[in-house]
Amino acid sequence: MLSHNVTMSLNSTRPGGVGGCPPVGIQLEGVVLPPVLTVDVVLGLLGNVVALWIFCVKLKSWNPNTLFLFNLVIADFMALVSLPLRIDALLRGHWVFGDGLCRINLFLMFSNRTASIALMTVVAVYRYFKVVHPHHRLNRLTKRQAVFVSASVWALVVAPRVPMLAYSHIKLPGNRTQCFFFTSYKEASRAIIILVSMHRILTVLEFAVPMLILLFCSVRIFSFLKQRQMGRPEKVRKAMRVCVAIVVVFVVCFLPTTVTTVGIWVIKSYRPWDCASFYTFTQLNIVSLGLNFLNSALDPVVYVFSSSMFRRALCGSLPRALRCKRDRDHHDKTASSSGSQSTTQQELKSIRADEGSEAN
Repeated sequence: MLSHNVTMSLNSTRPGGVGGCPPVGIQLEGVVLPPVLTVDVVLGLLGNVVALWIFCVKLKSWNPNTLFLFNLVIADFMALVSLPLRIDALLRGHWVFGDGLCRINLFLMFSNRTASIALMTVVAVYRYFKVVHPHHRLNRLTKRQAVFVSASVWALVVAPRVPMLAYSHIKLPGNRTQCFFFTSYKEASRAIIILVSMHRILTVLEFAVPMLILLFCSVRIFSFLKQRQMGRPEKVRKAMRVCVAIVVVFVVCFLPTTVTTVGIWVIKSYRPWDCASFYTFTQLNIVSLGLNFLNSALDPVVYVFSSSMFRRALCGSLPRALRCKRDRDHHDKTASSSGSQSTTQQELKSIRADEGSEAN
């Protein structure tokens, strides 16, 4: 997490010597983040525990899409197990869990953001090929190949974050121990400077590139469905709502952190004397982390949108009175025959059934 002893003053307009701007303790994040992160943890645990139960107990067969979504559940749990320690530190005003847990905590928090973005991008691309290019060879992806894709994604996610585990991030401002990744206005060592720079580059790239891919896939899926559903405008409207909803969630959860990170970088590079602006952007950057982890609470909705197999398994687990009529009828019609279908057949039927209603 960004520094809790941010080195600047709201009233300062010049550099504070070799140390940068004057130090400031926990401010806005100490007030805003604890309740926000608590909501993220409660909603995230409820949704992801149910999702994990559906994946492990109710789904009798898996396909590549299901495997990608399951990896997204794992990424969410990485954040959910790390946030209680961060909430405790914010409420206390200092870190009491030692250097080892500090390193692991920060590693899990940052890895979650990267993994969530990467896996959502994989799900979107896989969905795009299923809908728009149904005969592409990627649609014949086996479960073993999907495991390889998932492992490759995790390798790309974890590799840039591993160096965080090699350095201590414990700080001792006054008599209160803090655990944060960024040092103050001026980093202390070359290694930390490189890590901070790498983190800022990753924060921007891991949002910008997947966002472009997500927009492309969403627009192409919508255009394809519009052509296929000319006589059923309601289906097209539902598909458009799905595309817009996914993009909005992506922007709400990850754009603020990206913008404030760029702001910090610009101020340090071109306005090093502007301590007030640096302080403001740093505080907003820390607070925006709460929106990052809101993604863990919203991902179960993505599972419902992205997989009819998951949706039907969830529907089949609910009391009959709570199911919508279409799902009740479909579940009753297909329950006896779904076990005999191959994984590929199930996925193809799921995609065709959901072409115009991915957000149902």
